[in-house]
Amino acid sequence: MSAPAASVIAECLRAQASVAKRERLARVIGRSPLSADSRPWYLGALGELDVARRLAALGPDWAVAHSIPIGTRGSDIDHLVVGPAGVFTINSKFHEGARVWVGSRRLLVNGQKTDHIRNARFEASRVKKVLSDIGAPPVVPIVAVVGAREVVVKAAPIDVFVLRAEKLTRWLAKRPVVLSSDQLSAARQAIVDPRRWGVQVGLTAGDYERFAALQREVKGAKRTRLAWALGALTGVVTAAFSVGLPPALKLLGY
Repeated sequence: MSAPAASVIAECLRAQASVAKRERLARVIGRSPLSADSRPWYLGALGELDVARRLAALGPDWAVAHSIPIGTRGSDIDHLVVGPAGVFTINSKFHEGARVWVGSRRLLVNGQKTDHIRNARFEASRVKKVLSDIGAPPVVPIVAVVGAREVVVKAAPIDVFVLRAEKLTRWLAKRPVVLSSDQLSAARQAIVDPRRWGVQVGLTAGDYERFAALQREVKGAKRTRLAWALGALTGVVTAAFSVGLPPALKLLGY
């Protein structure tokens, strides 16, 4: 199977290829190098890479495949996991600093509706169909939320689990055993059998180097913006003190 985040990294690099390099002023003020087209793919890659790193900590009884192509329209499954506790599809979602609310039928990000639950359910049904010949139990869909400020589960969906990414591997490891040794062996072989899946996305070492370079640019721009913001805040505080402290602060001995 493909490497983690292969398809989203490929799309990110494709979209970014048409973006002109930042001028000196843009770099000085910390403007992001990402375009409106490449940014969603970039964030998607961050989410998938984060979850893939966490899944690597699962024990030897578990098998994990990433960026699994399914169908003929370029769709893929972010992560497919097989272990004693069964078969799981994992849809990674990067929502840095967001407030995530989960209800029985919907998932909101900062108050906005998403299709995360519906998509996770659909992906699991497609994988179940592909694996129907091996006698595995139902495929369990998971939405793994990366980077959110808070995740509030008001009413959990009955057939989709929504978890913070940092809790994912512990949650999987604590699930009860449902597969026999024969079922587990068959499922492990099935998820890495290319004959069952679509055309894989191939990335070269150079592609990963380009994405790593883009990550460094994005992080550098973020640090620059933060430095400007801190500088502005320091200026405001200094100006406030230069015109005299408010009476309330004087009473407190400042």
